[in-house]
Amino acid sequence: MLHINDLSYQIEGRPLFEQATAAISAGWKVGFIGRNGSGKSTLLSIIKGELYGGGDEISVQKGARIGGVDQEAPASQKSLMETVLEQDRERAALFAEADTASDPHRIAEIQTRLADIEAHSAEARAGAILSGLGFQAKDQLRPCAEFSGGWRMRVALAGVLFAAPDLLLLDEPTNYLDLEGAVWLENYLKRYPYTTLIVSHDRDLLNNAVTHIMALENGKLSLHPGGYDTYERKRAEARANALSFAARQEARRKHMQAFVDRFRYKASKAKQAQSRLKMLERMEKTAEPISERTLPFNFPNPKPMAPPIVRVVDADLGYEEGNPVLRKVNLRLDQDDRIAILGPNGEGKSTLVKSISGRINPLVGNVFKHKKLQIAYFAQHQIDELRPKESAYDHVRDLIPDATEAQRRSAAARLGFGPDKADTLVEKLSGGEKARLLLGLITFHGAHLLVLDEPTNHLDIQAREALVDALNDFEGAVLLITHDAHLAASIADRLWLINNGEAAPYDGDLADYRNLVISASKTPSQNKNKKPVTDTKQRARRDAADSRLSIQSLKDRATEAEAKLEKLNNTLVRLDNALAEPGLYEKSHARVTKLQKERAALVAAIKKTEDVWLRALERYETARPEAR
Repeated sequence: MLHINDLSYQIEGRPLFEQATAAISAGWKVGFIGRNGSGKSTLLSIIKGELYGGGDEISVQKGARIGGVDQEAPASQKSLMETVLEQDRERAALFAEADTASDPHRIAEIQTRLADIEAHSAEARAGAILSGLGFQAKDQLRPCAEFSGGWRMRVALAGVLFAAPDLLLLDEPTNYLDLEGAVWLENYLKRYPYTTLIVSHDRDLLNNAVTHIMALENGKLSLHPGGYDTYERKRAEARANALSFAARQEARRKHMQAFVDRFRYKASKAKQAQSRLKMLERMEKTAEPISERTLPFNFPNPKPMAPPIVRVVDADLGYEEGNPVLRKVNLRLDQDDRIAILGPNGEGKSTLVKSISGRINPLVGNVFKHKKLQIAYFAQHQIDELRPKESAYDHVRDLIPDATEAQRRSAAARLGFGPDKADTLVEKLSGGEKARLLLGLITFHGAHLLVLDEPTNHLDIQAREALVDALNDFEGAVLLITHDAHLAASIADRLWLINNGEAAPYDGDLADYRNLVISASKTPSQNKNKKPVTDTKQRARRDAADSRLSIQSLKDRATEAEAKLEKLNNTLVRLDNALAEPGLYEKSHARVTKLQKERAALVAAIKKTEDVWLRALERYETARPEAR
């Protein structure tokens, strides 16, 4: 599907890719990882043809449609539903032609093609995608212009998912989603029938929705079967082996050098010494693997405080008298609490944390706080409040105006801005560096409670792990809103759920909530996996035959199809591993072609078997007496 051959590319003299090579087969779901600023988004732009890669370095399967999300949906008066439906260009063109066509033969062709592409069920499919991304049915009919940029990014994402391109390119797709939307997208992408290349730092997405990891490191690309945890484990093993080999080689080198130094001028040993000297010259020194250092986060620990530090009592919370977002809220927060707040966007998570942090007052009831309570509040919009024409040092200077320059620079270094970064203007910092600076500033003087609203949007995987370590070492309370399930699971020991105007503790864990979200959403990707049935008589005959089957035979058919499906999927894993062998594409193009043809046939068989299994399972569940 996609071949990258010896790609070299620079930006402002800085090399991003140096003879980078990779090959992605049709149907693979590839998570694309690398440190912030390494060039991941640039590669997506090169693949889409937006940047010149230099020649024939990028090749995509002939006729394949490429789709991605470049910007938010326009703020037009078209409804969300219309905006998404327009992304299926063929359907829109056929409907437009159907309004003006007069030739009976052409009209018949149009209607046949509309049936082939399931055009008349398009609204249901588009609605299901919009619903999964957090838009209620009534909102889907509202104009795009009524929604903020973040919500219009979701509309743009819905549009490209609905269009279902052969090669789907996504760049941090969960950044504008809540946890519920991220879980839905993960489940959708897992079942997406075509090839995907996803830039993401979302560990759960990279573990659950991809078949391969493509890593960008030191200008090179490498492909690895499995999810992120598998990649990380194998990478750690390879690094340990490389370090061990380098250590053994260095020990041998020192031994040989000692022999040469001792005997090179002794007549009886001179010949042996010269021989070893030549061996030393020929021995290539194996470099130890470069360790990518991630700066830690440091949050000063507060002094202990008597519990509770916050109590919300019979409170209505919101922004307008008589129209609360949350009603009758009763919650308690202690200094040792680590709480993740669950619930769809727009239900009131930010309203709750703003009320607790004192940014808005309760409409009814009370929010009691310990009189000495210090709260550090982080929200994404606050990054824009950093002064772009000033440096990290300038921001630190304002916090400690009476300190010496040496003390200020030491303080900036503790925040992660050493001599090489302290004087860099904020406008020149990356998104991750700005987030790091803001986190450092708001916690600088110590806080008993950290309120974090989506703190990881600009952080790469390594920085997220550093944030997890720092929060787990922090001895105060943490109140967290995040779409990153891995972050929430690593930190939170309690959960609050906000839904339908209520906020209350949630008794289950994140796995329970995840299953609840998946079961509550119906993904249309199952329909996309099925080929359109154009022969209605054939479909009717098939359904009639199924209805005559006994309950036991339906169960047997489902069991048989499931077993066959498992065997086919196991074969697919082995085939993918073979296609991911290092050097395969340089050694034998004939074998690559053969394996890819086998894989395409296997994917088709899996889709057909899955169709049979799902249909039999549905018939069996419907036919069981206890289901009636």
